[in-house]
Amino acid sequence: MDRHIAFLEALRAAGLPVSLAEDLDAVAALTALDWTDRTQVKEGYAATLVKRQVQRPIFEALFDLYFPRLVGSGVAGLDRADAEGQAGADASPVRDNGAALAEFREQLALALEAGDEQRLQELAAEMVGRFGAMPGRGPGLSSWSAYTAMQRVAPSELVDRIVAALLGEGLTQEEAERGAGRRVGAFTQRVEADARRRIAEEKGADHVANVALRPSIDRLDFSAARRSDLEEMRREIYPLARRLATRLTKEHHARRRGPLDFRRTVRASMSTGGVPITTHHRPKRPHRTELVVLCDVSGSVASFAQFTLLLVFALRDQFQKVRAFTFIDHVHEVTHHFTPGADVADVMADLAASTAHAALWGRTNYGRALTKFVEEHPDAVGPKTSLLVLGDARSNYSDLHEGVLRELAGTARHAWWLNPEHRRHWGTGDSAATTYGEIVPMVECRNLTQLAEFVHDLAL
Repeated sequence: MDRHIAFLEALRAAGLPVSLAEDLDAVAALTALDWTDRTQVKEGYAATLVKRQVQRPIFEALFDLYFPRLVGSGVAGLDRADAEGQAGADASPVRDNGAALAEFREQLALALEAGDEQRLQELAAEMVGRFGAMPGRGPGLSSWSAYTAMQRVAPSELVDRIVAALLGEGLTQEEAERGAGRRVGAFTQRVEADARRRIAEEKGADHVANVALRPSIDRLDFSAARRSDLEEMRREIYPLARRLATRLTKEHHARRRGPLDFRRTVRASMSTGGVPITTHHRPKRPHRTELVVLCDVSGSVASFAQFTLLLVFALRDQFQKVRAFTFIDHVHEVTHHFTPGADVADVMADLAASTAHAALWGRTNYGRALTKFVEEHPDAVGPKTSLLVLGDARSNYSDLHEGVLRELAGTARHAWWLNPEHRRHWGTGDSAATTYGEIVPMVECRNLTQLAEFVHDLAL
């Protein structure tokens, strides 16, 4: 029961909303399962505690910490090399000599070619034990590094062999390359999981859960996102983009009715002596809001800029018209990159290259950028436009030109500002968040969860 409670506390700390009722549901489900079957136990927990697919990876990682499939070396004979090494003065060269490494890589290549899941699990544990061990502090203590093990074994160099094996099974070149990448990626995750397991045995699962696990993708700060995270974020952003468009359309419909239907109104007034107490209106035409997005792409928000460009890509199909602009101290329109049918990877690569070059030479100046935007694109913002500004509002102590932003906000139907900095940093140093926040509603948006909350609050 102590382990159950610790596991649930770790899930809550990682951002999974586990209530007391769900805790009781999990206990009830587990009483009906066979505790000797680890897979049943995991699925029982998942069915009662995990609400969204994006939460599954963090659930899997924490479950492996608190309910590990292996203990110690984990497989028979794994300590053979360690025992041989302890017999001499230098165990490391015995474990990690060229012949042993070549033999292990050959076994790994065969398992990856065959897609043998059980064998790959055993090899992951063996790989950390033999090639990921690092001297620890104190007698009997070791430190385990998945990175060190991956650098020594280099499974990514085996991709060509895996591709050749998959081609022999009748797959196309593209399918074989994708399959090889997935297999190496899955094996890397096994190695990382085993390193965490070994550290948890020495320092406790709570320690690893607090310091070694990355948050789930919906709570991962945009500033900490890696290139591999952006693809997963893109899948989450598209539903949010559709909801954002729906929220704005509903608000527009609520504010305006269709044109007056004079004939129906006069006909209805006959029952009240010719007094038109009730008016009738024609059906409203479908309306799709126009959107203008201003994205800060300076070095201080480089990772956030990648997210904002992904958001623009997702929004382009949801609004009648989308115009996107990037800026540091000058404004550049990038709408032409987001054409229908364009490949998101190619667009992101082109924009990332151009924004990275600009960030090297430009100093962020929001006041100048806003002024240039109004001068060079006076028709961009109108009464049917929703204006979305994305940036940290740090302007290097330059003139903020608040009047320009006030004019833009007054012209647009709606205006919001999404800021990737923590609210406690607003107004500190060269931050103009407090000043600009008095003109345009500013929302803290550091991860997908906060973006979802922003979209939800638009309906309130």
